[in-house]
Amino acid sequence: MLGGRSFPPKWSAKFCDCGEDPKTCLITCCLPCVTFGQIAEIVDEGRSSCFGQGCAYGLLMLVTCHWLYSCLYREKLRSKFGLPAEPCCDCCVNFCCEACALCQEHAELKARGFDPSKGWIGPPNAPPRMPPSMSR
Repeated sequence: MLGGRSFPPKWSAKFCDCGEDPKTCLITCCLPCVTFGQIAEIVDEGRSSCFGQGCAYGLLMLVTCHWLYSCLYREKLRSKFGLPAEPCCDCCVNFCCEACALCQEHAELKARGFDPSKGWIGPPNAPPRMPPSMSR
């Protein structure tokens, strides 16, 4: 809050900043199902797997409906973090430039302390999980 006014949250990465992370950009351009699976696992907080989501996305690519599935997860990510629909509505973003949308979502998760390449291990800065046999 600045001067009594609150500002809406913003994306940490711009829509066309794919080149900021060349590794993610390359993977997303060649195998977008991998990037999508990583994003979906984090957004679903581990309730779905990267492999399963990536396979579903890959199958949808065969009938060119993958952008619709990705649109749903962009919307989930935005609502989770209160982000605006930028540069336009989620469906348009995913339909027009799926790779840029996935790179932006991946960068957003990284900026918020998640490592999509490692999968869901709990919220950022969460205490480590204790094995069930251990107690205090």
